[in-house]
Amino acid sequence: MINNSRPFPLAIGLVLVLATAGIAQYEKKPSSKTGHFLWPEGKRMALSLSFDDGRVSQVDVGIPLLDRYGVKATFFVHPSAVEKRLDGWKRAAASGHEIGNHSLSHPCTGNFTWSRSNALEEQTLDGMRRELTEANRQIEALLGTRPIAFAYPCGQTFVGRGREVKSYVPLVAEIFQVGRRWMDEGPNDPAFCDMAQVMGMPADNHEFAEIRPLIENAAKDGFWLVLAGHDIGRGDTPQTTQTTMLQALCRYAGDPANGVWLETVGTVSSYILKHR
Repeated sequence: MINNSRPFPLAIGLVLVLATAGIAQYEKKPSSKTGHFLWPEGKRMALSLSFDDGRVSQVDVGIPLLDRYGVKATFFVHPSAVEKRLDGWKRAAASGHEIGNHSLSHPCTGNFTWSRSNALEEQTLDGMRRELTEANRQIEALLGTRPIAFAYPCGQTFVGRGREVKSYVPLVAEIFQVGRRWMDEGPNDPAFCDMAQVMGMPADNHEFAEIRPLIENAAKDGFWLVLAGHDIGRGDTPQTTQTTMLQALCRYAGDPANGVWLETVGTVSSYILKHR
């Protein structure tokens, strides 16, 4: 028999009230999907500049350029490269640029013939652990700073071949706070991204007119865009981030109206881990 007394409508009303309250509480949480991730000082997005290999042009050309604009970048280095410009890298670290780890010997797939004798297909997880920890030890000995950020050489995250392939992402997650990939196709959702596999988009051989839409699209969603480059200079030399692009980017990011928080990979990752 159906009971038509008032408790049943009242119960429905109570459910609706609770559901509405729950939705309102959810909507107040920071959400990068709706552009509401709470970046510092009301910024709309985060942007990190990163450069791999510790190349000489980074010290001779790139760091002086960035310093003129008060911009700090992340440099993923090999200890042997640091030794070639040791005083310059010491100054860079002391002035606030982030020094990251890019492995000891830069192992990549043996499909690159220059890496055939140091192929990831022939590597093991134990071997990669030695690569990463020894590089950290040497970087700290040279520069007095211990990296919390890592960039995968060639953007590749595996060792072995066939049925024996293993990811070394968990190893990176164990040793570092953040790991950056390369040649990815988009920015990172701060509320969701895996800090051991942060996506990095190429900055080399692009004009600012090509980079600006990446920044603007990331700003629409409140995302974190990580740019990855190599040499820094002029001309069409492969793997070269153009000085003209960097200058334009620094000016754009320096305009408060654009809402860009330009900081190092380590600083942004620390902020995300604390606030998401």
